[in-house]
Amino acid sequence: MNRLLDVRTRSAPNFDAVEGAGVLREIVGALLTYTLITAVAMLVISAATWALASGAGSWHTAQKAKTGCFVAIGGATLSGAALTWANWLLDLGAHL
Repeated sequence: MNRLLDVRTRSAPNFDAVEGAGVLREIVGALLTYTLITAVAMLVISAATWALASGAGSWHTAQKAKTGCFVAIGGATLSGAALTWANWLLDLGAHL
């Protein structure tokens, strides 16, 4: 149980067991940053479009914008889950 809590509280991958960890750390950090920036920008644009389309009575555009909001939230969630998965894989690789 203590190990499960340790995995949940980590906020960055453990690269100590991987050779060439510096380069891998930069690549993963850059990809996560771009993913989160894109997700936030998509969420802001979709939310604004949803509000404007709802106010104008364009239900079709409002529905598409609502879908864009859910996709943006899902993308941000999946990028966070990818970080946890990377932690697990690196920890597993250190024990093999």
